[in-house]
Amino acid sequence: MVVRPFSFPRQADGTALYTFSFWLLCISNFLFSASFSMMIPELPDYLTRLGGREYVGLIIALFTLTAGVSRPFSGKITDTVGRVPVMAFGSLVCFVCGFLYPYLLTVWGFLTLRLIHGFSTGTKPTATAAYVADVVPATRRGEAMGMLGLFTAMGMSLGPAIGSWLADDFSMNVMFWTSSAFALLSIGILLRMPETLVNPEPFRFGLLKLRKDELFDWQAWPPFVVLLLQSVSYGTVLTVVSTLSGLLGIANKGLFFTVYTVASLVVRMVFSRTSDRYGRVPVLLVSTTALALSMGLLMLVDPANANARVYFWTAAVGFGLASGMNSPTVQAWTADLADEHTRGRAMATMYIALEAGIGLGAVAAGWMLNHVPGVAGIDASFGFSGVLALGAVAYLAWYQRRRTA
Repeated sequence: MVVRPFSFPRQADGTALYTFSFWLLCISNFLFSASFSMMIPELPDYLTRLGGREYVGLIIALFTLTAGVSRPFSGKITDTVGRVPVMAFGSLVCFVCGFLYPYLLTVWGFLTLRLIHGFSTGTKPTATAAYVADVVPATRRGEAMGMLGLFTAMGMSLGPAIGSWLADDFSMNVMFWTSSAFALLSIGILLRMPETLVNPEPFRFGLLKLRKDELFDWQAWPPFVVLLLQSVSYGTVLTVVSTLSGLLGIANKGLFFTVYTVASLVVRMVFSRTSDRYGRVPVLLVSTTALALSMGLLMLVDPANANARVYFWTAAVGFGLASGMNSPTVQAWTADLADEHTRGRAMATMYIALEAGIGLGAVAAGWMLNHVPGVAGIDASFGFSGVLALGAVAYLAWYQRRRTA
């Protein structure tokens, strides 16, 4: 048997699939995702200590609100001014907000900062996805989005664990400032990347005036529907899992995120080209079913049950498997459907669904935690998310039948 040495993927003409700029983008994404994710597990308890227990659901909801509102603007600026400036702006917002959290010590000050912080994910991911679509052939987009997602997932995996460690062993302020430092490093890397937009325009405030046709790209409607229904589960997990971890006696509230992201990493490494080979919709049918099953498992996590932790960690793995297939596949599907000259708008439309779904999941989960007593509130939030995930499965099945009819 001949053992072939490892080599990076190449295109049909022999040139490297991933350029130096692509690797810089991956590292920047790692730092960016670690920056905003490291504080997520600690924020519910932090807001409670500030006196805002009833506003826990708004931690994610406010963040996603401004992220969603800013998407049409970031899509237009990405298609006119350039990909790199929009990415740098998103990292800059993370840098400023991470630095300011220790100084805003009222409930309303905290919630206002969460609202502003949302502009970070409302801008950088839009331009990042457009940048990747610019530099990678259409037939390899799923693979490239998967590779980029590896670095994003590593940031999402290590970030919560690092954040909880810093908060427990040092202080919340140290965690916030470390988050800010990660974002600053992300900006430094972006400034070394070449722009891929042809004939970029200088920024002017007139570009922020949107026409009706610039608010939404209807070519991205199918991915929009699927991602909207899927991402409710993500909003629920972000809001509820830290509470569930505490009920199970798990000290580090970021470990669920670490486990699910490691599972996501494995999927991205092993199955990165699956959607390029077999199609976006078939892969999404499998991954969205896995997402619904993971929500069902989380409903079974009752602290009084001897198998509670088994269900909890199995659900984390299942959630990671679903995430590892969903994210790059939806991104590649959106790029496939988009017009070359409005790619930023299409990506922005896709991310509007992400933010809306996460926000809906966070608000619904927060309401259920406050109005449904005990573990039943947690079960209800995961049940709601699982039903919507099954709705996405039904839509994908209908879409596939219509395409093949």
